[in-house]
Amino acid sequence: MTTVTADPAPSTPPGRSARPSRLRRSWDKHWYAWAMVLPVVIVLAVLIFYPLFRGIWLSFTSLTEANQAAEICTRSITGGEVCADNPNKWEFVGLDNYVRVLTGEVGDFWQWTGTTLIWTFVCVAFHFGLGLGLATMINRPMRFRSLYRVLLILPWAVPAFVSAFAWKFIFNERFGLANALLTAVGIDPVSWFSDRWTALLTAIVTNIWLGVPFMMVALLGGMQTIPGELYEAAEIDGASAWQRFKNITLPGLRPVSMTVVLLGTIWTFNMFPIIFLVTEGQPAGQSEILVTGAYRAAFEGIRNYSLASTYGVLILSILLVFSVFYRRALRKQGEVW
Repeated sequence: MTTVTADPAPSTPPGRSARPSRLRRSWDKHWYAWAMVLPVVIVLAVLIFYPLFRGIWLSFTSLTEANQAAEICTRSITGGEVCADNPNKWEFVGLDNYVRVLTGEVGDFWQWTGTTLIWTFVCVAFHFGLGLGLATMINRPMRFRSLYRVLLILPWAVPAFVSAFAWKFIFNERFGLANALLTAVGIDPVSWFSDRWTALLTAIVTNIWLGVPFMMVALLGGMQTIPGELYEAAEIDGASAWQRFKNITLPGLRPVSMTVVLLGTIWTFNMFPIIFLVTEGQPAGQSEILVTGAYRAAFEGIRNYSLASTYGVLILSILLVFSVFYRRALRKQGEVW
């Protein structure tokens, strides 16, 4: 009786798996895709990830414009340079910058944060509400619909700083159109920038005018993806216009709405030019939001790079926490995003 023996398994070098790794198999099969993605990864690393990690590191130091040089050089009488160690050179300080900011030793972090939350909520709410209303209006068949769409998108095409200067002139106390209209109806002119809330109102109006077109275009695109058969069936069943809007349009816009609300929140939270150019923080810095207040605290006078980095990390942390909770809320509602 003969015994058949199986061939011995091929030996593999010690410490190396017999099966190639998933990354190696992906590279062998799709090397061209990796090659095309590589330039984008390098650009992102240079323009985003390096500044991000560099900023986080600087937030734990005391680096400023005054102490960034390790040596201080002065010219001698003979024309040469004499260099000596800088006695106030920057050093690692740990969490000191965060403690100073959060305790109010530097700037008004908590006041700016409160103003930022009010500013963001009001602007995004009006962006979405007005954008939804305008999108619903121009989604219906009407004469000159294309013209209306172009006119409503124009504010989005104008650079933000141009719009900021235009609206600042509109709210000018002496020559502005707003006070001229109030005077025409018998109301005393308003000193818009002498009170915190009226100053913030001017910035909110400016930002609403700038942000509504984006929200309108995004929601209009979402409306046009909803099948028309749903509206026809609902109309045959006797549903009113409000019922069709409530039970078909709003549920159909949910994926688009969630995305644009998140984007609008992030953009508005970081909307630097409107506050900086329209209100300039008047009166006495009371209308500053977090990004403009952080800029003034870090860059007016001697530039404090470590303090600027600290504010940047705190702002990024707030937005990350908001995004995480926002995604969890969407998942609970059944969204896959």
